[in-house]
Amino acid sequence: MSVVDETTEAPTEATPPTPETAKPRRGWVSLYAVAFGLMLAAGVALAASSLGSLRSIGLLWFSAALSSVAIVVAVVSILVPRHR
Repeated sequence: MSVVDETTEAPTEATPPTPETAKPRRGWVSLYAVAFGLMLAAGVALAASSLGSLRSIGLLWFSAALSSVAIVVAVVSILVPRHR
């Protein structure tokens, strides 16, 4: 008999978690969708800025601000637990 044979345990049947013992579900899909929309808007602002030959950096700052807000919203959408 080898060491591996001695240390293996018999498989046990796992019981599915009940609603009382299950971890609370985290994340809001709607907030994540808002963050995705903000990133799309940031991309549009960046494209518009580049098409304007970067005459003004206002659209670049606007794009950067939208990207930053999108990142914050995406993180919040993951950290905030959902209501039951």
